[in-house]
Amino acid sequence: MNFFFKLLGAGVSLGAGFLGTKLVNKGWEKATGHKPPTGHDDVETSLRSALTFALVSAFVSTLIQVLTSRGTQRAIARFAKSQDII
Repeated sequence: MNFFFKLLGAGVSLGAGFLGTKLVNKGWEKATGHKPPTGHDDVETSLRSALTFALVSAFVSTLIQVLTSRGTQRAIARFAKSQDII
């Protein structure tokens, strides 16, 4: 059962990371009017723009990682508690 929870936690984390990336990219486009700097495009990007995007992305990524980890741990604890009652 522990393996299942680890697998579930990884899946939730991956899904949340994908959703967070899409959210940051859309937010960046809406706020700046430009596509996010990816390093794979032909458009020149200023260093300030690239660093700002990197900081915002890192912040959102870390926040998602912490929240999904806490949520998964809470769910595991709740499940273990309900198993003890039964």
